[in-house]
Amino acid sequence: MHQYDHPRRALAIALAGLAGYVDAAGFLSADRYFVSFMSGNTTRLGVDLIQFPALAWIPALLIAGFVLGVIGGALLAARAGQHRKPVVLGTVTLLLAGAATTQALGHTPAMLALLVAAMGALNNTFQRGGEVSVGLTYMTGALVRMSQGLAAWLTGTGGEGWSGWLLLWLGLALGAVLGAVGWLHAPALVLWIAVAWTGTLAFLSRRLKG
Repeated sequence: MHQYDHPRRALAIALAGLAGYVDAAGFLSADRYFVSFMSGNTTRLGVDLIQFPALAWIPALLIAGFVLGVIGGALLAARAGQHRKPVVLGTVTLLLAGAATTQALGHTPAMLALLVAAMGALNNTFQRGGEVSVGLTYMTGALVRMSQGLAAWLTGTGGEGWSGWLLLWLGLALGAVLGAVGWLHAPALVLWIAVAWTGTLAFLSRRLKG
């Protein structure tokens, strides 16, 4: 995170918040499955294979949809070049709009498919050398980097960027709180708020090249 300037760090934190927001809403709507946190779905897959084999297809399909979203987002990002951020975020906005529409129509499986694809694509916003440089929908790596940086800072051997990873995690955590509140109190609006959130960030990101 510390390798990026302030606008890019702010964008990353805002997008982590979006991921937490969408994941919380999806989690509450999908019997405690995740739409952005595939480590959790992998654990659910393993447990379901042993305890509830008839349900194992649910996390398996969610993981597959996420992978397809990452692949599609990566292909778009490669073609967009320096305009990667607005193109990727514009695509995520459209996918979220589709999810909000299918939710309104009562098609929960289609909604979940579009949500996992959106969250997969989102991870292509920040890249270096064609690979993800800032994971936006998963925070284990961010917490590890924060902890290692904090340890280095405490021992006087570096670690100046640890606070950036902390803010990224806090962004996702706060987003999850907002997503839970939204789903419990205004479920018909919660995904449309995500659409507006992402669309605004897509518009603002036009100034950020690469």
